[in-house]
Amino acid sequence: MSNSRTDVMGVDACPTGWVGVVLRAGRFASAHAAPDLHGLLDHGRDAAVVGIDIPLGLLDSRWRQADRLAAARLGPQRARVFAVPPRPVWEEDEYAAANHRCRMVTGSGLSRQTWGLVKKLREANGIREAGDERLHEVHPEISFAAMADGSPVTWSKKSWTGQRMRHRLLRAHGIVLPEDLGAAGRVPPDDVLDAAAAAWSADRIARGASERLPDPPELTATGLPIAIWW
Repeated sequence: MSNSRTDVMGVDACPTGWVGVVLRAGRFASAHAAPDLHGLLDHGRDAAVVGIDIPLGLLDSRWRQADRLAAARLGPQRARVFAVPPRPVWEEDEYAAANHRCRMVTGSGLSRQTWGLVKKLREANGIREAGDERLHEVHPEISFAAMADGSPVTWSKKSWTGQRMRHRLLRAHGIVLPEDLGAAGRVPPDDVLDAAAAAWSADRIARGASERLPDPPELTATGLPIAIWW
């Protein structure tokens, strides 16, 4: 995967489903939105690597090292990383049962915000577990910090200043998002920015220039890696 002409895709969840940014040779090629991940990945069928901002890989009885290490890397902005509970928690059908299971397994509760990931987490993990090895977990805030030589962006991605800073970081690394993104332009701007940051990390993976937390990664019960890449 060292070909600099390789297409890659960055993916982020959004209120209407999923949004993706495709890079070619490290430069913006296209943006897409779809209600389901399979549909979005059809737009990136030529992508050698897909960086996705969703937890990939769950442990059976403990929290993931990837989240702990990513939070530590963000320092004062550590709250931007969710701790991902073990697999049995995500097998529950509703929040109260999942929260109870989380306390039973880990000794700590589950936030409603984290539980809000359940549908998309199941969707993405199902695709990877079915054999799509292109999917790599990324965290846009880790990616943006890496673009800034390790310094996390202090401003919220929802704020004007925070979005301008993230645009500036992307441009500094050759990713210029056009004003017209077609249907993807209806997606909230912070989700588009996150997808672009995920694409930047996907390009690094494709070029063999990436890093990951932890290294080596933890493994699921079926041997799939659990790591956050950038």
